[in-house]
Amino acid sequence: MASLVSCQNAAQQQSEGAAVEEMSAIRPPAYPLITVDPYLSVWSMGDELYGDATRHWTGVANDLQGIIRVDGKPYYFLGEEMTETETVLPLAGLEEPWNYSLEKPAKRWKELGYEEGNQWKTTKGAFTNGDDSPAPNQWNTEDIWVRRTFELDKADFYDLLLNIHHDDNVKVYLNGVLAYEKEGWVSTPATVVINEEAKKALKEGENLLAIHCQNTTGGAFLDAGLVEVLQPKVSIAQAEQTFSKVNATETLYSFDAGGVTLDVTFTAPMLPDNLEVMTRPANYVTFEVQAKDGKEHEVQVYFSAAGNLAVNTMNQQVTWERPQIAGLQALKIGTSTQPVLEKKGDNVRIDWGYMYLTAADQENITSQIDVNTNSVAEFAENGRLSGTDADQKPVSLDDQMITSAFSFDFAKVGESSQHDFLTLAYDDLYSVQFFNKNLKAWWKKYGMTTAQMLQAAQTDYAKLKAASEQFDKQVYQDAYDAAGKEYAEICALVYRQAVAAHKTVEGPNGELFFFSKENFSNGSIGTVDVTYPSAPLFLIYNPDLLKGMIEPIFYYSESGKWAKPFPAHDVGTYPLANGQTYGEDMPVEEAGNMLLLTAAIAKVEGNADYANKHWDIMTTWVEYLAKEGFDPANQLCTDDFAGHLAHNANLSVKAILAIAGYGQLAETLGKTAAAEKYTALAKDFAQKWMDKAEDGDHYSLTFDKKGTWSQKYNMVWNKLLGLDIFPEEVVQKEIAYYLTKQEAYGLPLDSRKTYTKSDWVIWTAAMAEDEADEKALIEPMFTYIDQTPNRIPVSDWHETTNAESVGFRARSVVGGYFMPVLKDRLLEN
Repeated sequence: MASLVSCQNAAQQQSEGAAVEEMSAIRPPAYPLITVDPYLSVWSMGDELYGDATRHWTGVANDLQGIIRVDGKPYYFLGEEMTETETVLPLAGLEEPWNYSLEKPAKRWKELGYEEGNQWKTTKGAFTNGDDSPAPNQWNTEDIWVRRTFELDKADFYDLLLNIHHDDNVKVYLNGVLAYEKEGWVSTPATVVINEEAKKALKEGENLLAIHCQNTTGGAFLDAGLVEVLQPKVSIAQAEQTFSKVNATETLYSFDAGGVTLDVTFTAPMLPDNLEVMTRPANYVTFEVQAKDGKEHEVQVYFSAAGNLAVNTMNQQVTWERPQIAGLQALKIGTSTQPVLEKKGDNVRIDWGYMYLTAADQENITSQIDVNTNSVAEFAENGRLSGTDADQKPVSLDDQMITSAFSFDFAKVGESSQHDFLTLAYDDLYSVQFFNKNLKAWWKKYGMTTAQMLQAAQTDYAKLKAASEQFDKQVYQDAYDAAGKEYAEICALVYRQAVAAHKTVEGPNGELFFFSKENFSNGSIGTVDVTYPSAPLFLIYNPDLLKGMIEPIFYYSESGKWAKPFPAHDVGTYPLANGQTYGEDMPVEEAGNMLLLTAAIAKVEGNADYANKHWDIMTTWVEYLAKEGFDPANQLCTDDFAGHLAHNANLSVKAILAIAGYGQLAETLGKTAAAEKYTALAKDFAQKWMDKAEDGDHYSLTFDKKGTWSQKYNMVWNKLLGLDIFPEEVVQKEIAYYLTKQEAYGLPLDSRKTYTKSDWVIWTAAMAEDEADEKALIEPMFTYIDQTPNRIPVSDWHETTNAESVGFRARSVVGGYFMPVLKDRLLEN
């Protein structure tokens, strides 16, 4: 790593013409706010920081709220008003009775006066077709009809919402009037708006909730109830947002409110050369206030983090306390049951461990753990919090939203700015299970307790904020030098997304494991073909992190737990890394990935020591590629979005260059015979590849289907690793052809569809010899990110004709956007 880092530092000192600019030209599809790992990851998914709930990357509300109070008048600057609710009709759970039928009933089944007859049965609890869902009633037919009567002592509500968990299509009626319908599913209970006509159909006395649900495929679930939204206790205006920008480790906002300017900065000190700090599960929120009208103003600032950051579903109960930590006011919230590492999957949030909100223990800072509406009303009226916490616990969040809140009293604010900060942190107790052993987060390796970690975060604030700002300039400058301003803004935007899609833990023998989660794809942990595209970022800034991604895969094979002659696809489903759970292998894909990544580590570090540790298993893999890699069979690979293909030319390139990479490693290690054998084999395969893939002015998608094409992004390693297996004219012939195939929002992945993978587009761009060609391929990626209608963390799979996400979000593969930077570093060296 040393040689690459010294090169970076030298480049930084020499080039000062492109410091991080004041205003970004890109409109982020989502703004990173709190980013630690796949579980603690909070985003603002709109252009303004206020007006909508802040959300976990999955889209589920993880509420942060911010209010500035100027001369007694409050203004929201963060999140949205969270109104208090009361349950009108609870979810069935395991108690409330349903009447249900699995056969289609008569037409009036959804009306209150309908007589049910013998086909209707009575039960308690919700319905599912899964064994591990929290519902006792098995529902294995396509359709189910449900009737549930309930009593109301009033029919006039401030607002009424349906609380429902359904899988799949559903129609809901109140007293025979359609209240809600949806094609698709909601994977956890969610509150949704009820049609006004259905609300008007309710009456005092007996009422009917009736539901028809269809299970079209996969899992099935049905449960529903009603909640009332209570009238807000106070009315709060909104500040005016005047500025926003995303840097690599910081997101910055500015607001005007009542003659005062408020600057808010969210800082995630993800400094890759300081793993103790980078892996601390703690982010900072900084508030800076200043009068802008020449007058003095009384100013207070409020910030809260809701209990829904610590639950998977809103019907879970939370409890809270104030841990005594010297020098700090500390607020702690977590679930009452603490099911540590009991859940796995994709669309799942953490419900074990504890969220902490801390600030300095000083008189002008007050705090409270209470029902959200109580804390907001108290601050709006008094400009401070009483410190009297709610005493009724545990509390289910769908009954009362509990928040941790701080108030900062800046007193009289004039032309001189004042600032303060707080820390939001999460101790997950245990982070990952690795072959049935529960592993702790890497920061605990250093012997820190949670209290010590929070104290260190407080003490280190000034130096870490400065270091983060300096690192942001370095990331921006590196990218600017590689491919210009628009490219630099892309890299700044995705840095935290790439890093926070991982969890850093201490392995069973003290080793570094850096586990990725395959966000909104299938939830796999340690997926090799997710590691591979993300690698450029980590090769640049700390290759030890890339080793931490592939080390579990090496262990899996070397331990004998995985006995096949090629690497596994994954090591489990996040956060349980107990062995591959994906249903299909990727033999050539993953063998090629592992060999190329190991060769890239050696190139960056200037030695092959890491490869030498794993030489025996790498030899098994290269022998597999020598037999099966050149003309791949009809097997799964990472480009199979439009279906499996045999004779895949891009997959063949990967195998050929992986064999060459192994030969290069062998030469570095003095294994002359192996070096000569596999380098010669790779050159022979490359010549055959050019003959078989030749298709006039380009090379085909598969050897046997002419008139097709695909991005040969794997060929980027030919030059970056100095392999020189393919002639440069092969690459530039492809680049020239790609430039004729671009759509408005980028280069399609191949000739079968118009969608693309943006990580591969930027790898492809890095293959271009001409700087103008490279920028021509990158520019539509900027346009896609800037204009996509999907307000989610960057999706790496999008439609090139309309910029819409096809699938995936918040994935680590955007680390691959850094390939042009890696190209510059390796070619400079």
